[in-house]
Amino acid sequence: MISLTTPITEEAVRALKVGDEVQINGVIFTGRDAVHKYLHEGGELPPGVDLKGGIIYHCGPVMMKQADGSWNCTAAGPTTSIREEPYQAEIIGHFGVRGVIGKGGMGDRTLAGCKEHGCVYLHAIGGAAQVLAECVTRVRGVYFLEKFGSPEAIWELEVSEFPAVVTMDAHGESLHREVFAASEAALQSRL
Repeated sequence: MISLTTPITEEAVRALKVGDEVQINGVIFTGRDAVHKYLHEGGELPPGVDLKGGIIYHCGPVMMKQADGSWNCTAAGPTTSIREEPYQAEIIGHFGVRGVIGKGGMGDRTLAGCKEHGCVYLHAIGGAAQVLAECVTRVRGVYFLEKFGSPEAIWELEVSEFPAVVTMDAHGESLHREVFAASEAALQSRL
């Protein structure tokens, strides 16, 4: 298990290979469809959000507001990443992102962006939203809540030992592409 603490250096990311298991510590920011489209169209990050050396988590967490005004994360499972394919490579390069967490993998544009800019795609376990929420030690802030709504807002999460697997690395390797090719070959052999 490789420990990664945000902000992550390009050197640390380029040392990672497909199949490496990691534990993430530090701050991550959620971002789904609305945020990606907004940033892709030239929108600015709100003050206080710095993605340089950081991680974007494709997640719409379930949050409970506490009596003191703070937030408690009760579920934080990954959402399907491929929806962000039209935007992700540009956002990686423009904002200096070093990691993207989600499920299901991404396409060739994102893979090329990871290779060019020094970023990895990290696969989180789908169906384990409550378990992953236990890795969220604190909700540090929320941005664009009124603009996009709770699932699409940017949530700033402090995490400890958040587990993930590198499935797309900064060397152009993708487990998702390998699985697709193997599945396609198996299907063709049965036709």
